[in-house]
Amino acid sequence: MDGLLVLLALVALAIPVLIIVLLIGQIRLRSRIGVVERQLAAQSQRLQALPTEGDIARAAGPIPTFGEPAGSGAVQIAVAPVAEDAQIVGVEPRDIVAAEPATADANRPLTPWERAAAGAKAADAVPVAARMPAGPSVFSRFAAWFKANWVYAISAASLALAGVFFVQYGIENGLLPPAYRVLAGIGFGLCLIAAGEWLRRRSGDGEDVSTAYLPSVFAGAGLVSVFAAVISARLMYGLIGPQMAFVGHVATAILALVLGWFYGPLLIVIGLLGAFVAPFVVAGESDAAPWLYGYFALIAALGLGVDTFRRWAWVSVLALVLGYLGGWVAMESEAGEAGWICLLLVLPLLAIIIPERGLIPRQQGPSVLMHRAATKISVPFPVMLATGAALASTLALAMLAKAQPTEALLALGGLTLLTLAYVIWAEKAEGLADLGLIPAVGFGLMLLQIGGSELPLQLMFQHAADWGPEWVAAAPRSITIMVGMAALMSAAFAWRSRQEGPQYLIQGAAAALVAPVAVTILALLWLPEQVIGAYPWALHVMTVAAGMVGLAVVFARGPDRRRPAYATLSALSLIALALFLVTTHTALTLALALLALVAAWLDRRFKLPEMGWFIQAAVAVLGYRLLADPGLDWAFEAPLGQVVLAFAGVIAALVAALRVLPEGRILPKGVLESAAAGLGAILANVLIMRWILPSEAPSDVETHWSAGLNALPWLVLMLMQIYRARLGGGLVRMRQAIALLAGLFATAALALAVGPFNPLFSFYASDPGSLVLGPFVLDTLLIAYGVPGLMLLAAVWKLPGLGRRLRLGFLVVGVALLALYIGLEIRRFWQGDWLGASGVVQGELYSYTVALMLLGAGLLYQAIARRSNLLRRVAMAVIGLTIAKVFLLDAAGLTGLTRVVSFLGLGLCLAGLAWLNRWAGEVSTQKRDT
Repeated sequence: MDGLLVLLALVALAIPVLIIVLLIGQIRLRSRIGVVERQLAAQSQRLQALPTEGDIARAAGPIPTFGEPAGSGAVQIAVAPVAEDAQIVGVEPRDIVAAEPATADANRPLTPWERAAAGAKAADAVPVAARMPAGPSVFSRFAAWFKANWVYAISAASLALAGVFFVQYGIENGLLPPAYRVLAGIGFGLCLIAAGEWLRRRSGDGEDVSTAYLPSVFAGAGLVSVFAAVISARLMYGLIGPQMAFVGHVATAILALVLGWFYGPLLIVIGLLGAFVAPFVVAGESDAAPWLYGYFALIAALGLGVDTFRRWAWVSVLALVLGYLGGWVAMESEAGEAGWICLLLVLPLLAIIIPERGLIPRQQGPSVLMHRAATKISVPFPVMLATGAALASTLALAMLAKAQPTEALLALGGLTLLTLAYVIWAEKAEGLADLGLIPAVGFGLMLLQIGGSELPLQLMFQHAADWGPEWVAAAPRSITIMVGMAALMSAAFAWRSRQEGPQYLIQGAAAALVAPVAVTILALLWLPEQVIGAYPWALHVMTVAAGMVGLAVVFARGPDRRRPAYATLSALSLIALALFLVTTHTALTLALALLALVAAWLDRRFKLPEMGWFIQAAVAVLGYRLLADPGLDWAFEAPLGQVVLAFAGVIAALVAALRVLPEGRILPKGVLESAAAGLGAILANVLIMRWILPSEAPSDVETHWSAGLNALPWLVLMLMQIYRARLGGGLVRMRQAIALLAGLFATAALALAVGPFNPLFSFYASDPGSLVLGPFVLDTLLIAYGVPGLMLLAAVWKLPGLGRRLRLGFLVVGVALLALYIGLEIRRFWQGDWLGASGVVQGELYSYTVALMLLGAGLLYQAIARRSNLLRRVAMAVIGLTIAKVFLLDAAGLTGLTRVVSFLGLGLCLAGLAWLNRWAGEVSTQKRDT
């Protein structure tokens, strides 16, 4: 047993010795590799400085004599000298600075954004063939570095953990009083920092020295130990308050910031990661404190502060990632959501202020949204950093939609503040011009998520009484606050849109969309009229509409007409929404039609083609109201005067808008024309139906006329969409899809009218739906079969844009429906209102024969008039069918003189028709031969 203990002791003592041996060997190896790399870099620079064959050929020419100035024939080749220790490999594009002209402020230090802009100009000035290929990615370079220097990383982690465990050891064993334990931890860290500083001053911290990375290892581990000691003083012992703890962290961060300016990147990585882990290691499983949010913000500021001088892009990214990650962990550890919201507001502002080293952002462009469309210059890294922070904060704030009402409302306020900061505070930063759109979109998505998923804030608003008396008064205010937030964002975008620039149109569109979209989401999903009443909510909507009118007036003073058009569209939409809240069915429908007419007048007066969008949307809403909600059920049950006023008023407004629209508005005019025609047909159908049906007639039974009535609107919609599709534009596919869907519904309804609901197939006369109602000819059979057939035949005759197959299909179906209508009318004439009686009387049978003869004669006349062989063959086929019916069916019921007269008349008619058919065939043959 003793031998085993001795062996373990020897192994334990050997481990530090082996680590030292490995460190020495690694240092020597790195020194040798550094020498080889410098030699290769120098040789590469010399080769690149040599002139190429093309340069020598271009330089050929007459050599000027002594004292003679070089003329056009002498080409001078100037090669810039290259320093021996110039570094080529690993140079970042943003570190390249273009040569500045000698001016009065030539000695002024360039800001990071001026460096980025100058680097972009220098990159464009270099020929494509001369540009250096892209280097390895950041991850590849880190992997290569770690592969060669993993010992340093493990050493730094070990030293950092030694300081943390030193503090923990004093806590667990009670060796020293709490104050001395904290001081011991701080002293241990300061000793490590002093050791690192001594090594740096003695040998340096570069990669080409024997002590490479060792100063950063010791100093970084010391910083972690100091952070851990200050945290333990606050969390474990309560020796200091939050203010003193924050002061200690600030002092440590300042020390780390100063050291980071002199040391290599390894120090700042160790410091950031160690400071991030320290609270969780020291505090253990205890609840997180709210002041930790400030601590993680300080970590992010530390990394950004180092990067603002050393220009290591990945340090800024790492600092922000650790700040967001630490804040999220603290929030999940119940540190409070209010502090998390504050951190989400601070971090994106730090990502703008610290790299710029100024309180007023001046980041140069292009922005992320505009760089592809406006310029070939890539987005500078500082702009990408700010954009990433904006996206992260917006996403994190939107995820708080599931929080309690107060915190969710604070998150909405945070998104509003971010939008105002990006739009107003960052006014002079070209690269941040479009960042305000990100939190604005997040605001709308958060409202959509809360209302669509019935989350606590929306439930509190709808059921405030169940949450407590304090919420009863707060619920109405909450909806006003949210509308006010949206109005503030729209006002900020409108203020920013006054500036001339490539994005003023985008800012103007955002000003016209943010508040109206938010109000629309609240109206559709939150239903404020059920809580605060219809009129108060309509007043909110009209207030925003008045603001949009003001924007339209302000925007109209400029030369551009698109911004006032956007604001006008929003104002008209909000006015329509307010009317929907406070008006009756008829008044609302007429108001929408009047708004469509106003939009057409605005287009004619101010040349605003965007009004066509509102006109198309208004027509769609009007069609929905007249056909679906309240729809045809309301049209059959409401007072006749209101129905006529609604339909006739809408049709008159659409026709007037069609007349007012200026020339060239093809799509809006097509929409207005087809809508007016379709609604006119539906109005005629409604009036006929109300005339022929008695008031006591059932409207909800399964009858042939109800199926036909259901088919008529879909037929009208199908024909309207076919007409609109021929106008072209980006909605062709959508209109074709709508036409197909409407055609399927119409086909289904007509199939029911022809099949199961056909009065010919009724078994009992007592069934209400089995009787034909209305006067002869103008009855329910006309509604069910005659009107649809005539509509299809009229479409074949007059509707342009029909394909050959569609035209043939409409013709066949229309003729079949008309034939069914005529046949059923003949049966009603002989049988009465109940068509389901068994048997056929002789007069009914002869009537069918006469109808077929007249149909054949009419077709033959049309064949002669149109000189159509196909139509002539169809006419003869109908005549042949009539002959077969006469000989097979009619002859069996004829006797005596009636039989003689019938066949005599049939023979004479057939002889005349045969002569006409032969004459028509000869005329067609002569014309073809000619």
